[in-house]
Amino acid sequence: GVPLTVYGKGGQRRGYLDLRDTLQCVALALEHPAAAGELKILNQFTETFSVNELAELVRKAGATLDLRVTIEPIENPRKEAEDHYYNPVHRGLLEMGLEPHFLTEGVLVEMMERIIPHRNKIDRARIMPRVRWH
Repeated sequence: GVPLTVYGKGGQRRGYLDLRDTLQCVALALEHPAAAGELKILNQFTETFSVNELAELVRKAGATLDLRVTIEPIENPRKEAEDHYYNPVHRGLLEMGLEPHFLTEGVLVEMMERIIPHRNKIDRARIMPRVRWH
């Protein structure tokens, strides 16, 4: 019953990693250490999404549970570029054997099924931003 808030245009894009993959990444980094003098950069994420893309994924997953998920754009309280180039490389861990868990509609539905029984604990006063970074 609370709209998803999308800051500004919602085009902000970030990298994401399933929590289950975090330890797998650490283990792979330990199993494949950099050689002496080698710089090895391992970006720990497997997917990128914009805020709009995430909101739409949540809306679709909610619909499968007969939830009416609405998306509400609000003024961006953060001091960040609304439009920026973000195309990071993240193949190192995949090349080492990372077997990622991707964010799918099924994963979101499973999360919602766990959260729904606790929805009465949501403090709606904490949802909207209370700090402005401008």
